[in-house]
Amino acid sequence: MADDKQGRNEQADDEKRRQRERMQKEARTRADEEEPMRADSGERLGDLDEALETHNYPTTTDKLVEAYGDYEIETQGGTETLDEVLAATDNQTYDSAYDVRRRLLELIHH
Repeated sequence: MADDKQGRNEQADDEKRRQRERMQKEARTRADEEEPMRADSGERLGDLDEALETHNYPTTTDKLVEAYGDYEIETQGGTETLDEVLAATDNQTYDSAYDVRRRLLELIHH
């Protein structure tokens, strides 16, 4: 490319196009990532949030209900116990407190 005004403008336009393409590619990549936990999960789960951190994993829905079934969780309709929130679900295995929180937040946001 010639080192003149037109050549510099073409280089700048090419760089803008490449930058746009990089941003689009990055946005597509981010769209495939899991959403981060909401910042207020501790508020919604109350004391249960801390209890989940100290629980031994892997664990199951049944074991969680047995251990923490009476803990209250803030839902869109008020508050429900962990037992009530998980009542409609099958017995699942959870590998971490994060997995349990994610599942509970899914259930209370529907």
